[in-house]
Amino acid sequence: MIDKNREASPKRSLILAGGGLKVAFQAGVLQVWLDEVGVRFDHVDGASGGVFNLAMLCQGMTGTEIADNWRNLPILKGIQPNWSQYFKLVYAESLLRYDRWRENIMRRHWGLDFERISQSSLPASFNLYNFTRHRLEVRSPDRMSEDALVACVSLPMWFPPVHIDGSIYIDAVYATDANLMEAVRRGADEIWVIWTVSERGLWRNGFLANYFQIIETSANGRFRADLLRIENNNRRIAAGQNGEFGRPIEVKILRAEVPLHYLINFRPGGFTHAVEMGIDLARRWCDTNEIALPDSEPAREAGAVSLSFSETMRGFVTRGEEDHVVGASDKNRRSELAVDLTIDIDNVDQFIEQADHEGTAAGKVRAPAYGGECPIERGTFNLFVDADSGRKLMKYRLFFRDNNNAAKTLFGYKDVHDDPGFDLWSDTTTLYTRVLDGHVDETGEDTAVIEAAGIIRIYLTDFLRQLASFRTFGSSWSARTAGLTRFSRFFLGALWDVYGERIGGDIYHL
Repeated sequence: MIDKNREASPKRSLILAGGGLKVAFQAGVLQVWLDEVGVRFDHVDGASGGVFNLAMLCQGMTGTEIADNWRNLPILKGIQPNWSQYFKLVYAESLLRYDRWRENIMRRHWGLDFERISQSSLPASFNLYNFTRHRLEVRSPDRMSEDALVACVSLPMWFPPVHIDGSIYIDAVYATDANLMEAVRRGADEIWVIWTVSERGLWRNGFLANYFQIIETSANGRFRADLLRIENNNRRIAAGQNGEFGRPIEVKILRAEVPLHYLINFRPGGFTHAVEMGIDLARRWCDTNEIALPDSEPAREAGAVSLSFSETMRGFVTRGEEDHVVGASDKNRRSELAVDLTIDIDNVDQFIEQADHEGTAAGKVRAPAYGGECPIERGTFNLFVDADSGRKLMKYRLFFRDNNNAAKTLFGYKDVHDDPGFDLWSDTTTLYTRVLDGHVDETGEDTAVIEAAGIIRIYLTDFLRQLASFRTFGSSWSARTAGLTRFSRFFLGALWDVYGERIGGDIYHL
């Protein structure tokens, strides 16, 4: 991690900020920054969930090894309700315990060895909060133990505090989720931050959502206050004055809205997706910041299970209209449009890992306005692509030709987002549809000619047929079953990402 020959290079600190289970994304970034690019850091700081990745670094793991540890995280083996406390109501110690997490995740899955961690030569700092003395403590690797690491992530109410040497310790997130000032104190000229705490500013009601919105308030508030201190320091130095820190400090931040809940995630594929998202954004970030990347991506082993299902959607579009709602509701001008599709996913594991979750779509477009049944020449399907404000999109792009052999593109999307009321059914079955002139890929959408717009839907009878159409293909029955299970967990987990916080809050209030 340390390059002693970089005498003239800036002194760099890496900040592994908190974010609960969202730090699986952070592991993907580490694979790129440390292994693919070979960036070297003179100091690494971890807070809250980021301490898990820091502990693995201190043990000597590579970025790729850390990423693999998250890709394969057996999350269900780490969950342990604190049943003995559930009937104490007001006086309950915590909702969950860390015993299974310690044994099944930290020791067995990650293989954390605190004797090796405590002997690490990596200049590292772990943040934990001493509640007894009400002060933030920063510990070097030689002062870390399993209890100390658990204390770094012990969120009040969710997990019990940890007692160490006569003091009570909890997660440092309310004091800091990214200790920039420790990096400054250690002489950093550059501070690289991986930030996964949500900055959407989207307010949700319900206990579960409110709790983590308090976390976001504390984390973002402290982080931005420290960034402002550094910004003011740099401004004064640039003006020829004395800055607070005596030297200019550059802060490089890789931010991401990671589609995982901080604490509650039941789908293994979700962690794989977060890691791959980290890899993808880190590579793009490096390109934007003119940091050289290797010529080719490391090859990964292909999976063996493929999956297919059918889907039919029906509705109306209006030619000469660009607005979806108007195009579907104008009874005087609209015409019927339907699609009969077979969706093929060649490799379930790769589909889940890829950020665009893309499969192929074949079949036909049925539209009297375009000459009846039009075979699809080529089609793509994207499932639960991350969008802004916590939304996810299901996207369809179908290339066909009308009865005059003119090239057309049917592009549609389902907008999956959490509104008041039960909108899960309508969100996942309503396709906002446009027909474009020519065969138009994503890069050409902004300049494409829109010939028609409207809405098509999956109706209940078609949905039941869709459920019965799922087929898997693989080397064995067990492999096919496992593939279907992974796909199902990915699908349901994505729905939880969108609707889960409100559902959890609603359950709490029942």
